[in-house]
Amino acid sequence: MTTSRITARFAKVKAENRAALVTYIMAGDPDLEASYQAMCTLRDNGADVIELGAPFTDPMADGEAIQRAALRALANETKLVDVLGLARRFREDDQDTPLILMGYANSVHSMGYAEFASAAAIAGIDGTIIVDLPPEEDQALRDEYAKHDMSVIRLATPTTNEARMAKVAEGASGFLYYVAVAGVTGSGSADPADIRGGVEMAQRVSGLPVCVGFGIKNGKQAAAMGEIADGVVVGSAFVDHARLASEAGTHHIAAIEMGKLAQELSTALKGTVSA
Repeated sequence: MTTSRITARFAKVKAENRAALVTYIMAGDPDLEASYQAMCTLRDNGADVIELGAPFTDPMADGEAIQRAALRALANETKLVDVLGLARRFREDDQDTPLILMGYANSVHSMGYAEFASAAAIAGIDGTIIVDLPPEEDQALRDEYAKHDMSVIRLATPTTNEARMAKVAEGASGFLYYVAVAGVTGSGSADPADIRGGVEMAQRVSGLPVCVGFGIKNGKQAAAMGEIADGVVVGSAFVDHARLASEAGTHHIAAIEMGKLAQELSTALKGTVSA
């Protein structure tokens, strides 16, 4: 189960007449054990999909919060194989929750596309978001993913026109990540009315569920986005709890606080009708 696990989860969410909650954490922040506990707590408090960030030295698409999270994880010597190890551990008890690895091309290329695709599939990763690998350059990686039915999840933005959206959708599967605002992660928030048309176009052209992210930090914002999209993505708000736990030296608190936020978000999304 890889892409099929994602498809099954979005079918379940649609049947429940709500938008999906997609949560992001940086693996290894504040440490690997805390990350595992966070994954379990997020799942138990309503997360439908969990994105695991793979720390990288130059995360150009990320804002300060996630950049600092990557630095903390790297200081803990967290490597790509450790991120896969987290997924493998989570899969020992959970065969249903989709896991997405989000990272940068250099890490995957260094391991080797074939080796990475095989290792990720064995670990239970359902797909990846490689933010700096455009559609024109990911054919070799897609070929390896196809051997394991893993999803290539692509990014689109409000500036993506219909012709470009067709290219973005080509070869993509699982879902589409619609970046609500121009800029890096954690920067600002969008008015749902301003991006509704773009989300609808992305759904029509791609034929995939479209999840909106960037700038969503609380239940009210999540509910508003949930009215126009198939899912909402929340990352920096969870990463902030890892930062606070790291600074206080109380790493176990991170999962508890993340769970509270996930519960707020998932409760807010109940009754939302995705577009």
